[in-house]
Amino acid sequence: MSRTRRTSRTALLAALGLITATGATATVLGAATAGAAAPGCKVDYRITNQWNTGFGADVTVTNTGDPVASWTVEWSYAGNQQVTQGWNATITQSGTAVTAKSLSYNGALATGGSASFGFNGSHSGTNAVPATFKLNGVTCNTTTTPPTDPPTTPPTTPPTTPPAGSRADNPYAGAKVYVNPEWSAKAAAEPGGTKVANQPTGVWLDRIAAINGSATSMGLRAHLDEALKQKGSGELVVQLVVYNLPGRDCAALASNGELGPTEIGRYKTQYIDPIAAILADPKYAGLRIVTTVEIDSLPNLVTNVSGRPTATANCDVMKANGNYVTGVGYALNKLGSIANVYNYVDAGHHGWLGWDDNFGASAELFKQAASAEGSTVANVHGFIVNTANYSALKEDHFGIGDSVNGVSVRQSKWVDWNRYTDELSYAQAMRAKLVSLGFDAGLGMLIDTSRNGWGGTARPTAPGATTNVDTYVNGGRYDRRIHLGNWCNQAGAGLGERPQAAPAAGIDAYVWMKPPGESDGASKEIPNDEGKGFDRMCDPTYTGNARNGNSMSGALPDAPVSGRWFSAQFRELLKNAHPAL
Repeated sequence: MSRTRRTSRTALLAALGLITATGATATVLGAATAGAAAPGCKVDYRITNQWNTGFGADVTVTNTGDPVASWTVEWSYAGNQQVTQGWNATITQSGTAVTAKSLSYNGALATGGSASFGFNGSHSGTNAVPATFKLNGVTCNTTTTPPTDPPTTPPTTPPTTPPAGSRADNPYAGAKVYVNPEWSAKAAAEPGGTKVANQPTGVWLDRIAAINGSATSMGLRAHLDEALKQKGSGELVVQLVVYNLPGRDCAALASNGELGPTEIGRYKTQYIDPIAAILADPKYAGLRIVTTVEIDSLPNLVTNVSGRPTATANCDVMKANGNYVTGVGYALNKLGSIANVYNYVDAGHHGWLGWDDNFGASAELFKQAASAEGSTVANVHGFIVNTANYSALKEDHFGIGDSVNGVSVRQSKWVDWNRYTDELSYAQAMRAKLVSLGFDAGLGMLIDTSRNGWGGTARPTAPGATTNVDTYVNGGRYDRRIHLGNWCNQAGAGLGERPQAAPAAGIDAYVWMKPPGESDGASKEIPNDEGKGFDRMCDPTYTGNARNGNSMSGALPDAPVSGRWFSAQFRELLKNAHPAL
């Protein structure tokens, strides 16, 4: 799997949008400084989830005044609500008063422009919707009345299922998820593996032959038939990974695929079309089929092309021929036309796209791909992050707005000017950005938590020492990788949060899309018939490259080729699981 860091940042970023300890960030629309233009706005503030002491909210702001270059939005709470987490603006809170200011990339707003953002907050007692919103000091005319009775259960309790024949807002809500019997048997055969062998995992269609299967492996129809047996009278989700683009994983070798860079025709007719034909079989119409579309593809066209120190010739080829964009668009169009298919596009992870020079450009590219080959953004039900990666779900011991002796956490060697410290904050921010670009306001995110638990004896229980910003971050971070750019068979990793529906605002589910125990790549060159090469990032003796700061790879030894069972890794994941088994 190709994983990389961002490049080309300056100290100027330190002044842009740092989250304060009592605030969060959010994407909103507004106006320039007061008096610069005639302002006006409409605000829809909607509480999406509410539980004991917390809540999630979505806000849509529409600029009805003159075009503006930057904005400040203000509101006040009637109770003791506190914004605790958000994205894509600088939010500060003083008492009950909340102020959200635009960042460098989202301040310009045309007349009629609108965007949505979401945030999490805490409260006790009542949680009334703010009565008044101001845009650059001018009161907004709120024409949309928010719901007065939000859900009163935690987001881990899924909502009721939708009417028959309609797509669910969240396919995981009220549904079981398919347990792959092939993976389950391998897991159960390991010492202690029965503790997790009943967990749902993704089915990887990583080559044409995987569609039909073989004498020793189940094909797509076999999995769907087994899913019907597991479904019973309720709802059931089947998770498929669509992963076979031409020139696949242009910045890596361990996960190279069978199709050459120009074989877009074979991709369409021999891979996507047969998958679509099977999924469209009325026999399977009662299943909720989630597709994870082409991991590790589109972000490479942003981070690993000419002009970046991390550039590769193969990625330049794929950017020039357009076959990643074409292939993703074709897949979304074909699969999205099937009523019970829910497409989730891969959106990298915070350690790949969390920097300013990667984040917005990637979101724009996602929209371009979603609109290619006759597709539209309506064919995208959501996005998935951290697929087959190790980034921590939530770092509790340090925040992006923290500083040590006046030095921002963003300046630490680990964070390295990234705007996010973990996958939850990144996923929620990417969701808000994509909605602002025209994706559906109900867009849902998935987070792969299969290997990001980082438990065991090495898991910190408190913040690091405040000697300097590096001791503070390194001493407190859960993610124990040598470098955030390391991606192959990481030593010390553990199983993460178990799969669950609606665990946080904007998140459709935590999933185990990468089946724990399946290798990321071989530790040494191993001949195979799947086109998978040897990547030194899977070699524990490798001293690194520009993508991981020339650090040791942190990979486990004696690993098989990608996708093959790696017993030693599975046992380590069990040992280091968090929550513990």
